[in-house]
Amino acid sequence: MKRDLFLTTEKETEMAQPIRPDISETPLKGVRGNIVQSIRAYRVQDLQETATALGHHFLYANLATAQSKQDVLDMIAQQFTFPQHFGKNFDALYDCMTDPLHKSGPQPGFIVVLEHIPANGKFDKEAREQLLDIFRDTADFWADRKVPFRCFYSFR
Repeated sequence: MKRDLFLTTEKETEMAQPIRPDISETPLKGVRGNIVQSIRAYRVQDLQETATALGHHFLYANLATAQSKQDVLDMIAQQFTFPQHFGKNFDALYDCMTDPLHKSGPQPGFIVVLEHIPANGKFDKEAREQLLDIFRDTADFWADRKVPFRCFYSFR
């Protein structure tokens, strides 16, 4: 029996949909949908697999060799594959994480990892807090649009 490929039953369409786990079935069980928090008990690999399973974007930056604010911004821009015109300041970082993505269409959600944020004289406590505030503001931006945005970080 020959079937028209464009005619499918509701049951076939339902079966063709990817099965995404409920958030309660992932390592993020109990983690708010829009938050910036220490990575603590989470493994990067588990977070990446969870992002994939949920259909979320996974953004990862390893900042282990960064020494200064400029190094941190350069490494984030490179590892998040920001456009060449990225201004490499905190305002531009916020802009790249919000408006262009929002304007590009519906977003499924984000899991972001900032690993080994420097803790030294060139990137002091104030600079670290400014960086994390950008991601907190980004989480708020996406929360207003009902899109999950979870950011996990560690210091070195």
